Amino acid sequence: MSIQKSYDSAKEIYAGLGVDTDRAVEAMKKFVLSIHCWQGDDVSGFENSGAGLDGGLAATGNYPGKARTPEELRADMSKAFEYIPGLKKANIHAMYLESGGKKIDRDEIEPEHFDGWINWAKEKKTGLDFNPTYFSHPKAADGFTLSSADEGIRKFWIEHTKRCRKISEYIGKQTGSRTINNIWIPDGYKDMTADKKAPRERLIASLDEALREPLNPTATIDALESKLFGIGSESYVVGSHEFYLLYVAKNKQNLLTLDVGHFHPTETISGKISAVMLFIIEMLLHVSRPVRWDSDHVVALDDELLAVCQEVVRGGYEGRINVALDYFDASVNRVAAWVIGSRNAQKAMLRAYLEPYELLKKAEREGDLTTRLALGEELKFYPFGAVWDYFCEISDVPVRDGWLADVKKYENDVLAKR
Repeated sequence: MSIQKSYDSAKEIYAGLGVDTDRAVEAMKKFVLSIHCWQGDDVSGFENSGAGLDGGLAATGNYPGKARTPEELRADMSKAFEYIPGLKKANIHAMYLESGGKKIDRDEIEPEHFDGWINWAKEKKTGLDFNPTYFSHPKAADGFTLSSADEGIRKFWIEHTKRCRKISEYIGKQTGSRTINNIWIPDGYKDMTADKKAPRERLIASLDEALREPLNPTATIDALESKLFGIGSESYVVGSHEFYLLYVAKNKQNLLTLDVGHFHPTETISGKISAVMLFIIEMLLHVSRPVRWDSDHVVALDDELLAVCQEVVRGGYEGRINVALDYFDASVNRVAAWVIGSRNAQKAMLRAYLEPYELLKKAEREGDLTTRLALGEELKFYPFGAVWDYFCEISDVPVRDGWLADVKKYENDVLAKR
């Protein structure tokens, strides 16, 4: 059966539940996914900071073909973009600057150091998101940055934050697409902590100073990301969920970032979304897949991903919740990892748009929990795949696993020669 015929059949089946598949496809055409550059080079970046990957981060595996230069990384991302339908942004860290071989410390970075990325984004007709980089640097060696007890260290990272905000604004103006500037710091202690209060007081003061200057809201906005623990900060993290939730709610001008892997293994962010969105203006979701801990595995189409996307759509938050990927796996083909994770995030959003939410709400409101349960289970076997195939076809990207052979060819022709 052709893709069009399969889609027409699925359309009729979904219509029986009051779901308009055409409307779901149109919604997917507007959904923007921010795709992280650091999957392509194992979070190496293009600076010489003198420090290896740290801050509780680890890229495991030695699959051949890792990008070594900005040109290689952008070429690999371009290849991945060919297989991902819909609207896309690229997400970069400050450590991916291009300085022409000149050593530039992080308190010295300038907007022009990212012109290579901006020119590439313009060519691809896409936007960019940004992240200050508070790890893999000698001045983060003791595990503290914006909350450090050393005033000189704090000033260094405050200046880095200020410069990254200006860079983010510059990128947004140049690309014509708002750039989210996401702030995550690794600060914390490995073992039992005597004074949990003082580092948080210092973090408040640092953030207040670093974020004081108003920037063009159409060009950029700041987001703050929490974490439960990391390698080297197993017992105490300064920027906890509660800390940033209250900071963002108080200031009412920043986004709150929720990362799927930054909570207790039994905790889910899908259950937090509707509560948090009542009190903040906007949210950034970092979609990853933790296995026992925040291990940043390639995104799979699992229950939590589906639940997260359901909450975005059910709450009508599409205009207030931004979705970005955040994982890095060096054990598999890195281009394929981008494609697999991106398409799974998009599949989850499409599944959410195909849900008969009004019907489920009506059953729940009337106390008919049997219908709510039965429909929820039967929907798992509705012909979602036919709608996804149709979306891919009209987006001019390969259907099903049709992209894999071409990625393998790219591996043989390009990646294997690095």
